[in-house]
Amino acid sequence: MSLEPEIRASASTNPPGPPPVKSGGVLRSSAIFSGLTLVSRLAGFARDIAVTAFLGASAGPAADAYNTALSFPNLFRRIFAEGAFAAAFVPAYARTLQQKGEAEADRVATDALAMVAVVTLILTIVAQLAMPWLMMAINIGFLDDPDRFRLAVILTQITMPYLPCMAIAALLSGVLNARGRFIVSGAYPIAMNLIMLAALLIWRGDQVQAAYAAAWSVLVSGVAQAGLCWWAVRKAGANVRLALPRLTPAVKAIIITAIPAAIGNSATQINVFISGNLASFVDGGRTWLATADRLYQLPLGLIGVAIGIALLPKLSSAVASGDRAQEQASMDEAVVLSMALTLPAAAAIMAMPLFLIDGLFTRGEFLAFDAVNTARALLQFGWGVPAFVLIRVLAPGFFARQDTRTPMTFALISVAVNAVLAIALFNLGMGVSGIAAATSAAAWVNAGLLGLTLWRRGEYRPGGSALSRLVRILIASAALGGLLVGAQLMRPMIEAPIAGLTDHGAKEIALVLTTGVGGLVYLILLFVTRAVTVGEIKGLLRRERRAGA
Repeated sequence: MSLEPEIRASASTNPPGPPPVKSGGVLRSSAIFSGLTLVSRLAGFARDIAVTAFLGASAGPAADAYNTALSFPNLFRRIFAEGAFAAAFVPAYARTLQQKGEAEADRVATDALAMVAVVTLILTIVAQLAMPWLMMAINIGFLDDPDRFRLAVILTQITMPYLPCMAIAALLSGVLNARGRFIVSGAYPIAMNLIMLAALLIWRGDQVQAAYAAAWSVLVSGVAQAGLCWWAVRKAGANVRLALPRLTPAVKAIIITAIPAAIGNSATQINVFISGNLASFVDGGRTWLATADRLYQLPLGLIGVAIGIALLPKLSSAVASGDRAQEQASMDEAVVLSMALTLPAAAAIMAMPLFLIDGLFTRGEFLAFDAVNTARALLQFGWGVPAFVLIRVLAPGFFARQDTRTPMTFALISVAVNAVLAIALFNLGMGVSGIAAATSAAAWVNAGLLGLTLWRRGEYRPGGSALSRLVRILIASAALGGLLVGAQLMRPMIEAPIAGLTDHGAKEIALVLTTGVGGLVYLILLFVTRAVTVGEIKGLLRRERRAGA
């Protein structure tokens, strides 16, 4: 589809590239990706509701073991597949596509695919063989519970092959993004959610059996996702092939560029390692943390990732062509749009964490005790949500200039902040919620350093209009937060009339109504504060139509 960032042939002296791709701007590309991500997240919520209902949290070993099995391959995926390698590969592929044409770009993609597939496959085999010893390191608290330890080892061995599948899918998704094809990039995560949900609903049994069903479905979904992305790349006309790995100059350049980002992402995953280890000392701790993490990841997935993915190729093209006006406009649009959607989400999470967790997850094996402890963690994640999204939006400002070293340095600094705070707050009595608070604090340190560095270098400074709109968005979000605090306090009064009309679902209906009214109020507040005007919306729609014409 032609809802993609613009890629033009650079100059007449260069080999002819692909035909120009129509541009709908960051907003339009992000809207496509976000819409599909919304579907995926909704399917993910259905999956998570089933997981928590069948596995519980503190009432048995299954939930913590499963969350370990899910997080371990994801740890390496975030370091290599969707983090460092993607950050290095997408600009390199987009630049080659623009300057040297499709054939050369596809050769680069073929060689990169072979390399990342072989490396992650070797890593998977080594991890599976060493899993009992690795588990001693990543979950020290499990050593006091042999059943939980043994189950975590087996389930993680089952899920580990998900890593090479997702490494392949992430690289192929990068090919699609660089070509402006965002449909499958946004849609392929849906496969995992649907497959896992189906496995849990069909393979009914006790908590341990449900954990096995969930683990096997992770592996099956990884194969399905890689296959879907392969089909989409071929459908898009890219001639990416299976081949033996070759350390070509292009692959070397990608690896060299990726190394600092891999170190930075590794540093970030040290935080995950520390958090998981601390949480493993509390029965249900890993599950409380994982459940809260999934909820706050919603705005990050819908907004930060979507805008970051749509922004990187567009920004890379603008930097390559020296178009500073397009750089400024793209970054301003991305920052304002992301905060317009993120700040109200953060306000809702901080204002009514227990309302959210109880309405979404308390059922079956997931008890009220689990909901209270999960809500405490969610509250602390809430004030970090804008920072998590800003990191995703600001980092492309470095990646588009082939600078992965600076974000790596800032990630290392944030790791030190997170490690010290997590250990301190956990031991000072905050428990699992202290781990979440440390994560948010570290995110703000990282986002602040990224923003200040771009400002100092003169590579990005928000324009006056963008700053003005950000202030008005903040005012509207604060007013929304106040309203939702009142809803949290009046929750029994909201649920009582609903309970009188139905025997089941009162809390769920109350949550839907409250969030729906909150969303409507926020939209009104945006217009009242003039953070958004009717004229701006009309102008934006006219501009998007012209860009897509």
